[in-house]
Amino acid sequence: MAGAPTVSLPELRSLLASGRARLFDVRSREEAAAGTIPGALNIPVSELESALQMEPAAFQALYSAEKPKLEDEHLIFFCQMGKRGLQAMQLARSLGYTGARNYAGAYREWLEKKG
Repeated sequence: MAGAPTVSLPELRSLLASGRARLFDVRSREEAAAGTIPGALNIPVSELESALQMEPAAFQALYSAEKPKLEDEHLIFFCQMGKRGLQAMQLARSLGYTGARNYAGAYREWLEKKG
């Protein structure tokens, strides 16, 4: 069963350490280029709906990463402050990604407490 729609920093650290999370930075390319959480795939929220509906090969070609599966458990979306990450999580869930979650603390919290 998928976890709660939001994920805390301690839970995120645990999921990342165990390799059980896929992280998606939904900020703009410029924001992500200035710094992101290690291992995150940048898909701006404006592209997310079309990205999640692509054929796996097209997704792989465009983002150089495997397309998430509908049944993946920990698909964690984040932005700078939390709003776009929430939008992204809601969008992914509406498309059937039941394991979509939002890291509500966002990159701001990550920088303050981890970086």
